[in-house]
Amino acid sequence: MKKNFGKQTYLYPMPVLIIGTYDENGKPDAMNAAWGGIHDTNQIGICIDPSHKTSKNLLAKKAFTVSMADAKHVVECDYLGIVSGNNEPEKLAKCGFTVSKSEFVDAPVINELPMCLECELVSYEESTGCMVGNIINVSADESVLTDGKIDVTKLEAITYDSVNHNYVKLGEVVGKAFSDGKKIK
Repeated sequence: MKKNFGKQTYLYPMPVLIIGTYDENGKPDAMNAAWGGIHDTNQIGICIDPSHKTSKNLLAKKAFTVSMADAKHVVECDYLGIVSGNNEPEKLAKCGFTVSKSEFVDAPVINELPMCLECELVSYEESTGCMVGNIINVSADESVLTDGKIDVTKLEAITYDSVNHNYVKLGEVVGKAFSDGKKIK
C-alpha cells in the first residue's frame, strides 16, 4: 500500500546544478540550484529566486553556465548553495574554485567541475524565478569520457534528496534505454 505525502517537491533524481554568471563588472559568481532540468530540445529550465545575485547577473548578461555537481566536490557545491553572493562576493575563491571564460557565452566555466552546459538566456519570469536557456555548448573534462562520450559513472554526478536533505551519487547502470523494453513485445 502506498502512503500519501500531500503536495511536496519530491522528485528523483533532482540534479544539483551549479549556475555560473558574471556580474556587470565581469566578476564571476556561482550558486547551487536543485530545481532544474531539460526544458525542451537543446534547452534547460531552472527556477531560482529573484533575490539571488545570480538572477540579477542573468538579466544583465543574458548568459550563464550550468555545471554538474559531483561527488568529489560535495562540500564546495553545498557551500555555493548556503552562502549568498549578495553577502560574500568571494565565495568562489573561498571554496577553492577557479573559472575560465566560456568560449561560447559571456559566463564563467568552473574549472574543477567536470561537465558544463554553456547557455544563453531565452526567458526569465521574475514573478516565479523560472528561466529557460538555450544550450549553446556542452563541455566535459577528458577524465569523465569513455570512448569519446560522457560516462555518467566517471562523472559521479550527485542528486539532491529533498526528503532527507542528502546528496546521493548517481552512476550504476541498470539497463539499456530503447532496448530492454523490447523484451516485452
